[in-house]
Amino acid sequence: MRIAIAGFQHETNTFAPMGATFEDFLKHDAWPGLTRGTEVVDAFAGLNLPIAGFTQAARAAGHELMPALWASAEPSSYVTRDAFERVMSMICEDFASGPPVDAVYLDLHGAMVAEGFDDGEGEILRRVRQVVGAGIPVVASLDLHANVTPEMVEHADAIAIFRTYPHVDMAHTGARAHRLLQTILDRGPPAKAYRQVPYLTPLSAQSTREEPNRSIYRQIESLDAPDLSVDYACGFPPSDIRDCGASVVAYGSSAERVEAAADGVLARLIEAEPEFVNALLSPREAVRNAMESDAGPVVIADVQDNPGAGATSDTTGLLEALVEGGARGAVLALLQDPEVAEEAHHRGVGGKMSVSLGGKLGTPGVRPWQGRLRVAALGDGRFTCTGEMYRGTRTELGPMALLQVGDPSCDVSVVVGSERFQCLDQAVFRHVGIEPAEQRIVVVKSTVHFRADFDPIAERTLLSVAPGAHPCILRNLDYRKLRAGVRLEPCGPEHRA
Repeated sequence: MRIAIAGFQHETNTFAPMGATFEDFLKHDAWPGLTRGTEVVDAFAGLNLPIAGFTQAARAAGHELMPALWASAEPSSYVTRDAFERVMSMICEDFASGPPVDAVYLDLHGAMVAEGFDDGEGEILRRVRQVVGAGIPVVASLDLHANVTPEMVEHADAIAIFRTYPHVDMAHTGARAHRLLQTILDRGPPAKAYRQVPYLTPLSAQSTREEPNRSIYRQIESLDAPDLSVDYACGFPPSDIRDCGASVVAYGSSAERVEAAADGVLARLIEAEPEFVNALLSPREAVRNAMESDAGPVVIADVQDNPGAGATSDTTGLLEALVEGGARGAVLALLQDPEVAEEAHHRGVGGKMSVSLGGKLGTPGVRPWQGRLRVAALGDGRFTCTGEMYRGTRTELGPMALLQVGDPSCDVSVVVGSERFQCLDQAVFRHVGIEPAEQRIVVVKSTVHFRADFDPIAERTLLSVAPGAHPCILRNLDYRKLRAGVRLEPCGPEHRA
C-alpha cells in the first residue's frame, strides 16, 4: 500500500504569555525543525517519536511511504493563524499533488489551539479528509495530554494515544497506529466509541507511575485484542476550549463490544476520581524538606515553570527559596535567560558578574533574581540526551552556562540557557560538568517527564508550586470556553459557563 504521512505538533497553553509563530516551527531545539519530503523518514529514524515508530512498522510491512512534512514548536500559547495556515498549506498541497494513496497517517499532539481554531487537530483532520476523500483511511497518533474532541473522532478512522507519562512509549504508539491502520486496510472501517471524563486532572497528578493512572492503564492494556483498541487521554487542562479534559476512545469490529469497553474505562475513571492526589509544596517547604535529608539527591520539580507545558522556564521562585534557605550542594536547571548566558560567555570561566536573572518573559508574580554570580562552566547547548524518554535526541539550545551564586551563606548553582528546554534528562547538567547523582538537591523545571531519568538517582522527589505559567491548581483558572458542569479538579467545584 502507498501511505501518505505528515506530522504537525503543538501543545497549547492558552494561559501562557507567548505564542508560537511560523519561525518557531522552523527551529531545531530538542527535535529537528520543519522537515519536508523524503528527509522526514531519515531525520527521525531511531528516535522515540510516533512518526519513527510508524515508519519503521510500515516499512517492515512492505508499504511505500509518501512523506509530506513534520513540524513542531515548543509548547506555548496560541499558534498564530499565519503559522497554522502555512504549515497546513504545505501538507495539503503535498497530499493533493502526489500520486494517489491508499491511506494517511498523521503524527499529531491533540492539544493544539490556533488563532481562529480552538480545535487545531480537528481542523487538521478535516482539511486532510477534504483532500484525500471519504474513502481513504486516516489514522492519527496523539499525546497522552490530548484534549480529544468529537470532530477529531469524526474525521479520523482511528486514533492511538500514548499510555505512559513520562512518555517513554511515543515510538511504540506510532507502531500501534500502524497496526490500527493495517487492520482497517484488511477489514474495513471500525466501529468507534468516544467518552468524555467529567473532571479535569492537573498534569502534576497524571503520572502513570503513580496510582490511580498506573492501574487504569494496566486495565486498558489488558483490553488490547486484534479486533479491539481502547485508549485514554488524560487531557491538557491549561487549554481553555470547550472540550478540554480527559477522554476515552475505542475502536473495533463490534459496535457493542467497543461501546462496552469505553463505558468500562469511563466507569473506572469516575470511580478513581478521589484517588488522584496533587501534593504540592511551597518553594520554602520544598527546600526545607530537602535540606533535612541526610542522603541525596532530593529532586524538587518546579512544576508550574515547565516549558514542556507552555511555561517560560525563566521564573525565580525556587532559586530565591534555595538562596534564602541557605541550601548547600544545590543546582537548578534549566533557567532560560539568553542575555545572561551571553554575558557569561563574554566573561569566561571564573568571571564574576552582577545580574538580573530570569523573570523577564511576563509571568505574573515573577520578578528577576538580583545577585552576584560566578561563571563555573560554559556550554554551547549541543548535547545528546541519554535518558529513556529522549535518548539519542540531539539538542540545539544555544549558549549555556553554569553559574554559582556568590552569597557565602549558601552553595547554589543554576544552569542558564538561551532556549526553553524541559529539564527531563540528566544530560542537561552533564553538559556543564555537573553529575546530578552527586548533588544534595537537584531542582528541575519539569512536571512529570523528569521522572524517567531522575527517579533512578533520587533519594526522594518533591513537587513544588512556585509561580509559573503552567497552572497546576486548576480551580484558580479563569476558564471562558470550557463546557459547563466539568469539575475543575478531581472532586472539585463544577465549572459554571
